[in-house]
Amino acid sequence: MYAIIVTGGKQYKVSEGDQIKVEKLDIEPGKDITFDNVIAVNDGKALKVADDVKSAKVSATVVEQGRDKKVIVYKYKRKTGYHKKNGHRQPFTLVKIDKITL
Repeated sequence: MYAIIVTGGKQYKVSEGDQIKVEKLDIEPGKDITFDNVIAVNDGKALKVADDVKSAKVSATVVEQGRDKKVIVYKYKRKTGYHKKNGHRQPFTLVKIDKITL
């Protein structure tokens, strides 16, 4: 059984027991969270979408808050001596999917 959820403007395919990195959520580690924005659920027999999954919910537990690896942004223009180096670390929340309910 799997579900497709939307959080942080992105869609994730999740199953029970999965751990996924989502955009930063303001929830402390160890707390529970419920994702209500479910767009599809596959129960093993058929894929259910739209009106069939309006009441579907995905329960999860926050494992940790963190920051991803650094991404280097390097700007360069030839012949002018212009170059600029920047870095960015995107914050994330690691969640463990506990249960998918229809």
